Amino acid sequence: MNIITYEQPLNERIRTFLRLEFLFQQANHGLQHRSSWDTRASLSNLIEILNVFGRTDLKTEVIKELERLTVTLSRLEANPEVDGSKLNALMDKIDLLVDRLHSYQGQVGQELKDNEFLTAIKQRSSIPGGTCDFDLPVYHFWLKHEAEERDTQLRRWLSAFDTFRTAIDLILKLVRESAPATQETASAGFYQQSLDTATPYQLIRVSLPADVDCFAEISGGKHRFTVRFMEMHDFGRPSQSQHDIAFRLNCCAI
Repeated sequence: MNIITYEQPLNERIRTFLRLEFLFQQANHGLQHRSSWDTRASLSNLIEILNVFGRTDLKTEVIKELERLTVTLSRLEANPEVDGSKLNALMDKIDLLVDRLHSYQGQVGQELKDNEFLTAIKQRSSIPGGTCDFDLPVYHFWLKHEAEERDTQLRRWLSAFDTFRTAIDLILKLVRESAPATQETASAGFYQQSLDTATPYQLIRVSLPADVDCFAEISGGKHRFTVRFMEMHDFGRPSQSQHDIAFRLNCCAI
């Protein structure tokens, strides 16, 4: 059965991590194909990744989250039901990532920010159609290089974020796996639940079969969250379903 999962972050840190995960995945998808259009897509994602890193101190944010996870996981060491070897391996992996992140000097991706070729593309990217051939002939010229050469260059540029991507992937994996799914029902397409403020909830996940003719609209904060199941009408304004909708819910906290 095909399942669609909708996610709603409950804090700004996880929101940023989810956006970066999305951009890294898109960039990697473009690298699996050979056309100049795929290269354009991946490079556009690289520019967006640079923009995200330029708006906040991602190094500090990622380190803080990894250190917070270390404290949380260390409390499990005395639990006899926990596999000690797996827990230690996980904590060693987190420690290694923290050490690598601390070793970064200066701003992340500074070499890419100083790259005049990428800067020219970034400046034109804010204009609709601004990276077309007559606006950026140097970009047009580079895109005519062999696919292998373009791919190698893109992978080198993206490698500047490898440690961050590994850390963010690990953080989101642990968050997503932190809570078992419960079976819930949204009465007339609406569901609301209060949250214990003493528990550090980070992510709400709502899953339902792909053949259910509605989508989940989630909103939430520290105290509660709501889920509305919405129906589309020929791409007009969606409306809340009047049917009872069964779904799986994960309130993720670690």
